[in-house]
Amino acid sequence: MASKMVSAPARTLLAGLRTAQSLPLTRSMATEAPLPQSILSEAHSAAHLTSTPTTPILHDTFTIPPPHTQSSRPTNPFLTTTTVTTHAFPSLEPLAFHAYPSTHLLLPLRRDLLHRAVIFEGDATRQGTASTKYRSEVHGSNRKVRPQKGTGSARLGDKKSPMLRGGGVAFGPKPRDFATELNRKVYDRAMRTAISYRYRKGELFVLEDEAEIYDVGRESLERYTKDFLRWQGWGHAGGRTLFVTRERREDFEWALSRETMGREARVLECEWVDVKDVLEMGRVVVERRALDWLFREHESDLPKEGRLMRALRDLSRKDAGVMEGEKLVQGQI
Repeated sequence: MASKMVSAPARTLLAGLRTAQSLPLTRSMATEAPLPQSILSEAHSAAHLTSTPTTPILHDTFTIPPPHTQSSRPTNPFLTTTTVTTHAFPSLEPLAFHAYPSTHLLLPLRRDLLHRAVIFEGDATRQGTASTKYRSEVHGSNRKVRPQKGTGSARLGDKKSPMLRGGGVAFGPKPRDFATELNRKVYDRAMRTAISYRYRKGELFVLEDEAEIYDVGRESLERYTKDFLRWQGWGHAGGRTLFVTRERREDFEWALSRETMGREARVLECEWVDVKDVLEMGRVVVERRALDWLFREHESDLPKEGRLMRALRDLSRKDAGVMEGEKLVQGQI
């Protein structure tokens, strides 16, 4: 009886659900007004592409540009340039801008190349002049010092024995060459990497003219140079400075060669500059001619198209073409 009383309401509830599901939903049940037929037709037409059919991609035609617009060499999309500001000396007044290719002044830091280059330079500078004499090279008689038996002492040969004072040296050093080998292209890449590292850190100053001090007497030149370095923060307190010149600068080198100036700065001609010299001090001040010489001497790893002189020539031609284009545009305006 209880099951019949429970099943009756259940059947009524299921019948109500079927009736609710069978009722159709119309827009009149919503609060929105029906859209006009014109708007619906316009939206339907806008949703479909009405443009003309395109040609299949296999049948597309490519127009070859005229010969005068084509380059004889393929362009390198990764080749960029960087601008260097040149200064006057000793006023350090900015004078001009010069562009250099990224293969010379924007190289990424390679600690492995710098380490190999510094070790190579250090091995080449080792003297290797230590020399000793073996027992056969010591002057003296070959006679036995004492008899083999009967004295109660240890056995001895001649007086040139390494065990006796004044005798030879067993396995002592001899003059030798400590120099190691390093590929020329690796060393050139390391030199340009060191210069690029200084440039990116803002520690490379390029001089437009000579690094020479004029109109100052020898009696005041040392004091003038020391005051200049301390005023610029380039002295001992600022980590010292390396000056690189293209040729010998008599007065400036004389001033820096004084006894108290060695701890302030150092000057070298570009032919004697090593990778360690570029990295050793706080900053590098180089003449533009000396910088160009360093780049020309250390670019054997680059193709001929990427060498400095050809790159600068291409940059100058490009700048000339841009200037001519600007003149034409101004004339048309």
